[in-house]
Formats: sequence, C-alpha cells, structure tokens
Amino acid sequence: MTDTATAGDVSAWNKPHPNIDLDIEPFWDGLREHQFLLWTCHVCDARYFPKSFCVNHDNEPFAQNMSWQPSSGRGTIFAMNRHHLAFHPGFKDDVPYVYALVELEEGPMISSTIVGEQPEELTVLGRGVQVVFEDHPAEGFTLPRFELVTE
Repeated sequence: MTDTATAGDVSAWNKPHPNIDLDIEPFWDGLREHQFLLWTCHVCDARYFPKSFCVNHDNEPFAQNMSWQPSSGRGTIFAMNRHHLAFHPGFKDDVPYVYALVELEEGPMISSTIVGEQPEELTVLGRGVQVVFEDHPAEGFTLPRFELVTE
C-alpha cells in the first residue's frame, strides 16, 4: 500500500503516544512511509496483526518464515462505537468521534478512528473503508486512520 492519502498533518500532539516496541516498530516505520504493512507468512501467505506466528503450520526459528509486507489497507467495519466523552484531556476537542474495529481484506482486524465522513448509524457495519495516514513528524510517528469508501 503506497497510496499517499493522508488524514492531515497535525502539528500539536497532546495525546498519549503509541506504544512502539521492537516487535511492532517495522509496522510504524511503514506507516511513516505511507505503507500499511501486515505480518505475513512466506509459506502460506497468511496475514497477521499484531506480530504473531503462523497458525497454519510449523514455524521456522526466529520467525524466519515471516516478515512485514505491504497490504491493501482496505477492509470493512466489523464493529464501531461513537465516543462522546474524552477519556484523556487531549481528546476533548475530538469528541464526538467514531472508533471502529476494521476487518482487513487480508483477514486480520485492527482498530482506529474513522475520519472524514462520519457514520451516523450502525447500518455502516460491513461498509468499506480505506486506510489514510495521519502524519505527526514532530513526534516521529504516523497514525493509521480509516475513511469510508464510496460504494
């Protein structure tokens, strides 16, 4: 996924930072380059998020049969809720916002906020979404957000 669509460049970040450890760092590196990566098995092409082992067969030591590979960044809304209260002071200007669990075309699920057109009702369950990238260069990270796609 090398699309350059972005959710915006927000300069002042006053929210909690993502927890980026060594296992997930390549995923975040890909986001900074506007690539949506999934942990991928080279034997059967199964995709995972977060980093895991392949459940379809024996794995090679040190995950040598797995690596982070580009994905489509497309999926459907599996579940969602609308937040009306900020759970952290940094989110007070964002409410209300929609937080969704997205089932990616490749299989794994990931959660994030919906940007752009905001779904009004639960009838959007199963509706298509596409990843967009929200850059925060001063903080050194890019967030994956999702927007509804027209059908």
